[in-house]
Amino acid sequence: MQKIKDILGFDLMKIGDFQIEIATLFLIALTIVITKLIIWLIKKTLLRKSFFNKMEDGNAYALFQILRYLIWIIALGFFLETVGVQITVLIAGSAALLVGIGLGLQQTFHDLIAGIILLSERSIRLGDILEVDGDVIKIKEIGLRVSKGLNRDNITLIIPNSQITNTKVINWSHQSRRTRFKVNVGVSYGSDIDIVLKTLEESVKEHPDITHENLIEARLIEFNNSSLDFQILFFSEKIFEIETIKSDIRRIISRKLIENKITIPFPQLDVHLKTKDHNSVNVAKE
Repeated sequence: MQKIKDILGFDLMKIGDFQIEIATLFLIALTIVITKLIIWLIKKTLLRKSFFNKMEDGNAYALFQILRYLIWIIALGFFLETVGVQITVLIAGSAALLVGIGLGLQQTFHDLIAGIILLSERSIRLGDILEVDGDVIKIKEIGLRVSKGLNRDNITLIIPNSQITNTKVINWSHQSRRTRFKVNVGVSYGSDIDIVLKTLEESVKEHPDITHENLIEARLIEFNNSSLDFQILFFSEKIFEIETIKSDIRRIISRKLIENKITIPFPQLDVHLKTKDHNSVNVAKE
């Protein structure tokens, strides 16, 4: 027993009153293991199905992230105390240094505060569909400094949290997974308006990813220069895949318009040219 005590008390490093013993390294390693075990148990608890009956996925994730950071901060404080560093003395003695570091890492701290806001407010959750600077992304991870999302090209985007909190961000999933979208189409003048409206509604109903068929609405929205402009509005829960769905609907609309002998016009322009003998010549350009 005495031999074990001697081994644990062996000094690996000593600088003045500061020393690191084998026992210190053992305590640090034990602390890391216990910290990771506690975090693992918390994660398992939050991911239990019975727990999710009372808490949503995004809420549980936000709570886990906050608890994880708090536990690691406590563990770090214990590390410093174990090696003999007084935290209060360290903070007081390095106040000027911390000010300098704070100025240099101002943006980083800004991102950290934004991360805490995102995790605590839960305005953005895992799986939400966001539109940030024209990019539509699905949130895969919300970290303390940055968040990660997957765009429609299957590319991972790393976004500073301050960009999410300080700029205009559209959250397509914030209120409901069901969102209304629209597709515009123009047809030639002289087309039967009622047939066009009916064709648009039937085209949308053919797509399997459309929900709430009773809320599908076709409108005549504009008398344009060379076309009658229509709009079809519909609901879908496939927010992230909506551009592919719109493409499919446009193909169906095109096919049905051709079946009903309704044409989609192209812009035309009449140019009148005057010759020297003042005779007018008409030139039609497409």
